[in-house]
Amino acid sequence: MTNKAAILVAGGRGTRMCGPIAKQYLPVAGQPVLMRTLSVFYQVDSSIDLILVLPESDFSYWEELCAEYKFTIPHRLVTGGNSRFQSVRNGLSSLDSETKLVAIHDGVRPFVSQKVIEESFEVAERAGSAIAVIALKDSIRKLKDDGKSFYEERQYYRLVQTPQTFQVEKIKKAFAVTELQQFTDDATVYENQGWQVTLISGNSENIKITTPEDMDYAEFIAAKQLADR
Repeated sequence: MTNKAAILVAGGRGTRMCGPIAKQYLPVAGQPVLMRTLSVFYQVDSSIDLILVLPESDFSYWEELCAEYKFTIPHRLVTGGNSRFQSVRNGLSSLDSETKLVAIHDGVRPFVSQKVIEESFEVAERAGSAIAVIALKDSIRKLKDDGKSFYEERQYYRLVQTPQTFQVEKIKKAFAVTELQQFTDDATVYENQGWQVTLISGNSENIKITTPEDMDYAEFIAAKQLADR
């Protein structure tokens, strides 16, 4: 049995994509987004326990897609919850008792690099957590309630990505609480226990596909990756 798992969360309905099909099932360069994401983790380590969290009503559609695209990478389906927090908790509850490390990843981030995934497991094993982040390129301003804004030093800020990888014992304890509004990602749930998260460098191509414009950029990234091979 492997001691590593990856929970890919894809419980959303994709309303911002303004289309009839949720974003996680849309094809990018001929392959649905979720299949691309699963493939990256499988390429890192074929023994990783891959868990895909979906709305239960989507299970049959996903199985049809797998048959249509002849997608055979081993993975398990877990029913999503009413929020990302609940979906992740469902995924954590499904882990094998032997699993020691788990990467939690947005299913609609298909361009995470293998290097980031590998480092996330290595750092989490040593430090307890590993959160992928990237530096800001643009200047930023902080808005106040009165409409005024103030300059902020961007060097002190990071954009947070996934995967967010943890020692299973710790992240399960962190999720065994009542869901709070400030839980915007898994790192904030972990921090709620009083633990400091460890940051690692993410990769800039690791976009979260949310809007039609993101799909256009995703096609560009996929084409560039193919050309670079």
